Amino acid sequence: MASARRGAVTGTALAALLLVTVGCGPVAERQSAGLRVGYDSLDGALPVWPPRGSLARDAAVTAAITDAVRDWRSPVDDRVHLPSSGILFSGQVGDAPLALVAADVPGEAASWLLQLDRDGQRWRVAHATEYTDPGYLVYSDVLPVREPTGRRYLTSARVERLLGPDGGTVASTDGVTEPVAVPACQAVELTATLRPTPSLPRGRAADRVLDLGTATGAPRYPLVRDETGAGRRALTGLDTCVLAGERGPFGSLPRRIGDREAPRSAPESWPMAKIATRSLGEVALGGGEPGELEQLTWETATGTMTAVLYRPAGGGTPVVSPADRSTTLQAYHLPVPGQPLAVLTWRTRDASFAAPPGTTRLVDRPGLVVVEQTDAKQTFSLAGTEKTWYRSLTPPT
Repeated sequence: MASARRGAVTGTALAALLLVTVGCGPVAERQSAGLRVGYDSLDGALPVWPPRGSLARDAAVTAAITDAVRDWRSPVDDRVHLPSSGILFSGQVGDAPLALVAADVPGEAASWLLQLDRDGQRWRVAHATEYTDPGYLVYSDVLPVREPTGRRYLTSARVERLLGPDGGTVASTDGVTEPVAVPACQAVELTATLRPTPSLPRGRAADRVLDLGTATGAPRYPLVRDETGAGRRALTGLDTCVLAGERGPFGSLPRRIGDREAPRSAPESWPMAKIATRSLGEVALGGGEPGELEQLTWETATGTMTAVLYRPAGGGTPVVSPADRSTTLQAYHLPVPGQPLAVLTWRTRDASFAAPPGTTRLVDRPGLVVVEQTDAKQTFSLAGTEKTWYRSLTPPT
């Protein structure tokens, strides 16, 4: 738990963390042989994740779930640390048995939400999603449940009410909601009402989270915190399957664990919170009428990421760049059809921008330059009063 102190986490989670830290050790020692039922997190005297489901008190089921989780391995072959993990739900949902486990995987410093089903008497991990900021999965209040044709959610004991994408209340039993209509490749917003607790004395009327769509593939975690609603506005009209692709902003920076590449893990550019956009102005790209150029920003487990987004005039298909880590001089490849472009942005005042000799600047404004992407490596610079920043772009493959 000591490693998780990131700004993407809300004050609610941090307050809850302080309230539960003292209780983690002794319980873990007492239950080292298997998974606990529920999770040892308290908000004052309130168990945030109490035992849930009709099978929660069935010792044989708990042992079988423990065996399945003990046998499971992450994409880089790390195993679950059972004493610091817990069964959040085990019971019947619809006509099928379901178990949800908050799994701590210390080898890759991540928390995993494991979804299990049952084949006869044997439980198995059917779906696994990775929450890349370690320890904070159980400090969320809404967790996704994958279904063949849609989505359910598991809510914590802090949640009094959950509103679905249509603004209506979503019914639940033992913390698991009824099915919710969520599109495959479109972000939708959920809003939880949180009850008053020691960490939130007045509760919270609107704790918002975005679901990036049911097509989000494992192990990418589909829920993103959206405290202000800026994320919902930023993703309006965007295809989240494109955003999540290998060349899209959310999927373009592969994960590295130590000195190893982990292509089957969640990308380093996968969003956790604070998706937002800012306008860079109207520009005419690709030979059409002027459209809106925006800079997209979001928080990940490894820091702030950015990308550029071009919304063509007349409602054409938006174009997005791969991710770029937040830095002083941002450089993006924007794959406008028929005219691949390099986009450079900065917010430093009193700085001088330089491009390679002979470069044609299609857009040249303070803080924004757009040039044609060539077949050769291009190096750009931004000279400030005390420092010069350099960025290079190579032709896309």
